[in-house]
Amino acid sequence: MAQDGRQGRWRLPRLRDVNHEPVEPVYRRFVAFIALVLRFVGDRDWRNAEKVPREGGVLVVANHNSYYDPLAVGMFLIYGAGRWVRYLGKVQLFHAPVIGWFARNCGQIPVERHSERAKDSLAAAAAALEAGKLVAIYPEGTLTGDPEQWPMKGKTGAARLALETDVPVIPVGQWGAHFFLPDKKPGFPLVLRRDHVFRVSAGDPVYLDDLRSQPVSKELLAEATTRIIDAITAQVAILRGVPAPAVRWDPVLKEHVPVVQPQPWAQIEPEPEPT
Repeated sequence: MAQDGRQGRWRLPRLRDVNHEPVEPVYRRFVAFIALVLRFVGDRDWRNAEKVPREGGVLVVANHNSYYDPLAVGMFLIYGAGRWVRYLGKVQLFHAPVIGWFARNCGQIPVERHSERAKDSLAAAAAALEAGKLVAIYPEGTLTGDPEQWPMKGKTGAARLALETDVPVIPVGQWGAHFFLPDKKPGFPLVLRRDHVFRVSAGDPVYLDDLRSQPVSKELLAEATTRIIDAITAQVAILRGVPAPAVRWDPVLKEHVPVVQPQPWAQIEPEPEPT
């Protein structure tokens, strides 16, 4: 299967041919069913899936602008990269009817934000990484507040996990899910439109080696978080076909602020958007 470019209406290969990782039976059956449904939803544009390591612990960091994008990114990782993804999700989802049952039986990791148990969630994620699994996390912590849908300033949880586990940190950008499910509240997707294209791209590992040898501090976590968000933004810029902005949305101030010391990878020239 080609790794780059527009690839048609979800014409996915057989799951057993592209993904050989052991997984919960419920998870495998659920994904196989979803793959059949998505054939009627829109097109996919997957790029650079080969940059996701095929084995061993991997931390994937991605941008978040729709309640649908976990599924878009998940299918990219499961079918394109051949890895089963374990998401960190709000604990409320694990108590919801149907969705909660699937989350629990598919090995996902609950997060109790704004509580002392949040540290337990990171510990569970770290254990999954040490066991050789792929864990995905949204460094922004919630849907972006940026009016232009760029990644906003991140929280430090992803950086802390990355520095503590010493696994590859792969930035993933996605674009298009918010057109399919645009509201910030869960609702009905725009299934009647047939022009949806779900774009996902993986980048090179975020360079954090120089930070891992230093004592963890607020400043260190801030620097690691900036590098992670920069790397994700670079992938989003490639998918959108426009340069990354020189400002970033601050969810606390609720306004754009200058990007702090843009990293080299944030200056990648974007590829033109497929027509």
